[in-house]
Parts: sequence; C-alpha cells; structure tokens
Amino acid sequence: MALLDRVATLVRANLNDLVDRAENPEKMLKQVILDIENQFVQVKTQAAIALADLHLLQKRKKENAEKHAEWMRKAELAVEKKDDELARAALERAMSFQQLTESFEEQIVDQEAQVELLKSALKKLEVKLAEARGKAELLIAQHRRSRALNRAADARQTPGGENRTFERMRSKIAGEEALGKAKSELLGDDIDGRFHTLEREQKIDALLQEIKARKRLSA
Repeated sequence: MALLDRVATLVRANLNDLVDRAENPEKMLKQVILDIENQFVQVKTQAAIALADLHLLQKRKKENAEKHAEWMRKAELAVEKKDDELARAALERAMSFQQLTESFEEQIVDQEAQVELLKSALKKLEVKLAEARGKAELLIAQHRRSRALNRAADARQTPGGENRTFERMRSKIAGEEALGKAKSELLGDDIDGRFHTLEREQKIDALLQEIKARKRLSA
C-alpha cells in the first residue's frame, strides 16, 4: 500500500540528520510535522475504513454460518422424514453457505492483518510526531537562547562602542581647539604687524617733523 510506504519513509527519517542538513531547521521541522500530521489523518481514516470492513466481514461470516446451520437442521429434518431428495437439496444449500463462511474467514484474516498494520502505523506516526514536535520545541528554545546570547554580547560590546564614539568626539574637539588656537595665533601675528606698521609710520612722521623744524630754523 502506497500510504504505508509513505508512512514508513516518514518513520525512518532521521530528524537529527535532517536538522543538520537543513538551511532553515525550524522551517524544515514544521514541514515534517505537517507531513506527519497529514499522513496520520489519512492512516487514521484508512484504519477506520478497514475496521468497518472487518466488522462487516465478521457480520457476513456470522450470517452465513447461521444459514449453514439452518440448512443442516433442515437436512436432518428431511432425513427424519425419510425424504432423501429433500435432504440432499438442503445439504447442497448448507455446503454453499459453508463455502461462503470459509471464504469470509480468509478475508477476515487478511483484513485483520491490514487493520493491525494500520494501527501499528498510527502508533509509529504518533511517536514520530511527538519526536518531531519535541525537536521543534528544542530547536526554537535553542534559537531563543542564541538570540539572547547575541543580544547580551552586543550589550557588552556597547560600552566599547560608546568609548570609541567618545574618543572620536574628543579627537574632533581637540582638533577644533587646535585649529582655533592656530587661527588665534595667526590673528595675533597680524595685530603685531599692524602695530609695527603704525609705529614705523609714527617714527617717520616724527622724523619728518624734525626735518621740517630744522629747515624752518635754518631759513
């Protein structure tokens, strides 16, 4: 049965290997769980149908057995009445029902085996489903712990990141201070130059006045 073959494939699947090979283990396990759940529903449906068929076969077997017994009683009655021909006819009917009863017995044996196979498949799927769900829960928990550890690691690294940021800010401020100081020095040099020029002009004016004064005295 193709259904039981699919079940066997699912049951044989090594979830650990599947998880190790999967790019997204959580997604893979969810798909496996979905597949098992679908197969479980199908097997359960088939098991119910097979069990119903078994009950029907058992009922038909019982009915034929009762008819066989009834025709045997009729054959005995005919013998008691010394009617061999009627007894033979009754025995013929009894034999046909006996054959049907034996046929139903064979079908019942096969059907019982089928029902047991389906019940066994159901139990194996239940175990596999529980295993897959457990793996999924474990994997989700591991992922949560991993994310928590990553966040904790990021949190521990944050002060270092802030220090680097402060260091960059400190360097920038120091650079700006140095630039301001340089500008101030340049501005200071410029002022000195301007005063130097004024002093030169003042000296020149004084010399010029001295010369003019001497000229007026000598005239």
